[in-house]
Amino acid sequence: MFGLDITIVAIFALAALSTAGLAYGLLFSRIEAQKKTEIRVRRVQASETDQARAKVARDRMQELSKRRRSVQESLKDLEKKQQEQTKRVATTLKAKLAQAGLSLTPAKFYVFSVVFGLFALVVTLLAGAGLLVSLGVGFIAAAGFPRWFVGFLIKRRLNKFLEEFPNSLDVMVRSIKSGLPLTDALRLIASEGQEPVRTEFRKVVESQQVGLSVSEACARMFTSIPLQEVNFFSIVIAIQSQAGGNLSEALGNLSRVLRERRKMRAKVSALSMEAKASAVIIGALPFIVTLLVYLTSPGYIMILFTDPRGHIILGISAVWMSIGIFVMRNMINFDI
Repeated sequence: MFGLDITIVAIFALAALSTAGLAYGLLFSRIEAQKKTEIRVRRVQASETDQARAKVARDRMQELSKRRRSVQESLKDLEKKQQEQTKRVATTLKAKLAQAGLSLTPAKFYVFSVVFGLFALVVTLLAGAGLLVSLGVGFIAAAGFPRWFVGFLIKRRLNKFLEEFPNSLDVMVRSIKSGLPLTDALRLIASEGQEPVRTEFRKVVESQQVGLSVSEACARMFTSIPLQEVNFFSIVIAIQSQAGGNLSEALGNLSRVLRERRKMRAKVSALSMEAKASAVIIGALPFIVTLLVYLTSPGYIMILFTDPRGHIILGISAVWMSIGIFVMRNMINFDI
């Protein structure tokens, strides 16, 4: 009985195994086809996802490329405008008087120059100099000294502006971060800043009140303050107004760049100070030697001033000295 039960169980087991094998053999191709279909579906879905991601990335890159081209075109336009404005400013006496912070008109400046030249001419004649020498002194006093004085005032005013401009930018950054708009930040500098930054920002605010945009008003600042730092500032404002962006971060970076430029300029000035001192000594040496020879032996040196050949020698020496001073000046001056 026990052996019969084992035989029956074995028969049922073999039958079940045969049935399962037959079913697997019949359904194998369908199962494999279903698996392959599922794999293809997953691949298609992954491909569609990748294509969507690639399309999003491609659209983002195209947008960034368009924005970059727009910024580049804006920079080119601004550069052209700045070059035209620089040429116009460099040849205008009215602009130079404004850069010096003087309220004189060109007509008054010319009148003052002529009066000063006549005064120098009269003083030289009363001192006993000849007519030719007096005319030369009067011409230099009328045409050279006033312009040199205006240039001196311009340089001093620009240096003072460079000292205060980064601090004003930091105030603007803090104002914008606290929630104030750009126009209010400009008004804050125009009312609370230090001279000459306060005057220039007041002109920007007044230009906005007559209808100019912020970028145009800031670009006009270059007329009275012809510095690359002002050019950088106007470009930052123009790009932000056209392309958008974090203005406080851009102005903060500009402030750091201006401070680094100032440090570099001071470092270069300190390194070139020895060369400048040598140039001053070399340039002053002929005049010092002439003065010492005149004090010790007047008759020996006066022949240069009394003899026509001495006049020729003095003229040639003056030309060569001027060329040497010009060359040394270009060698020791660096633009940063």
